[in-house]
Amino acid sequence: MTLATLSEVLQPALKNGFAVAGVVTLGWEDMRAFVAAAEEVGCPLILQAGPGCRAHTPLPVLGKMFRHLAEGASVPVVAHLDHGYEIAECIEALDSGFTSLMFDGSRKPLPQNIDETAAIAEMAHAAGISCEGEIGFVGYDQGEASAGTDPDQAARFARETGVDAMAISVGNVHLQQDRSGGLDEDRIAAIQELNEVPLVIHGGSGVPHDQRARLARNTSICKFNIGTELRMAFGKALRDAVAKDADRFDRVQILSEVEAPITAITRQVLANLYTK
Repeated sequence: MTLATLSEVLQPALKNGFAVAGVVTLGWEDMRAFVAAAEEVGCPLILQAGPGCRAHTPLPVLGKMFRHLAEGASVPVVAHLDHGYEIAECIEALDSGFTSLMFDGSRKPLPQNIDETAAIAEMAHAAGISCEGEIGFVGYDQGEASAGTDPDQAARFARETGVDAMAISVGNVHLQQDRSGGLDEDRIAAIQELNEVPLVIHGGSGVPHDQRARLARNTSICKFNIGTELRMAFGKALRDAVAKDADRFDRVQILSEVEAPITAITRQVLANLYTK
């Protein structure tokens, strides 16, 4: 059994100069491909259930899927709730067997974000699992604008919440389909100087691969969330499989041809972040 908490995979990453991918899952086929890729690379993996995933599949079902894959995997696998906005969601994830809770209070005033995140962290730690929080708001490509993380506020947030990982806003955005942007390395350095908590980049698909690799090796960024990049690859593989034979209608047959290309692309993403 290789089910792990977030802290159990991020602390070795912090110590040894690599980062772990938090892969955004939407269904069984991508989950299985992600785990297969991690086994090929020999690296830990964080399976994430975000709001879109939870809207499609209930948390108790996702918990069982994640744990089933983790228990059969040869590498550590974290069952992670991504962007839990309400305490009730976090409680449900805990009860469903998740080993990591990400509470997102980043839109709230700092004192409220600290108080609510601290309560989730306390609950998670009492259950023997991990908690990720977010300070500064990470916006959306062509949508809601970001609010960059203030280093002094980040230090206070880390100190007063007791989180195991801290998501920051340093030029990253969600849903970016290209890598034309990049992260503010001066801001990252300032945040890192004031605290020792592993840092997390949401919207990692928009970060150039070379910068992801360099930051994974040389900073306390220990987790990159990767969603859009892999969803785009899944969509292409699915279109290719459907177009291969327009008369086919069996979803199992069609989807069976999607996993191999997704595994290959995910393997590249994971290897970029991981150094043995």
